[in-house]
Amino acid sequence: MTKAEIVTEIAKTTGIDKASVISIVEGLMTSIKDSLAHGENVYLRGFGSFIVKQRAEKTARNISKNTTIIIPAHNIPAFKPADIFKEEVSKLHG
Repeated sequence: MTKAEIVTEIAKTTGIDKASVISIVEGLMTSIKDSLAHGENVYLRGFGSFIVKQRAEKTARNISKNTTIIIPAHNIPAFKPADIFKEEVSKLHG
C-alpha cells in the first residue's frame, strides 16, 4: 500500500477531503522523523514503536580490493510492532 492509497482510504472512511488527509499524514511522518532525529522514540499504543537503534562500530572487508574498512558506530531508525499488531497480522497469514 502506498501513501496515496492510505490517503485515499482515510479520506473515504472519514469523509475528510484528500488535501486535509495528505496534510495530516505528512505532518505525522514529519513528527516521527523529527523525534527520531532528536533521539526520541515514538510510541503508538496498540500499533508499535518507532525507535532509534544504535549500531556498534565494526570492521568490514572489501573483497574485490582485499582491504578492510571500519564502519563507524551509527544510529538507524527501526519499527517494533505492538504485540496486538503482531497477533492480528499472524492471524491473517498464519
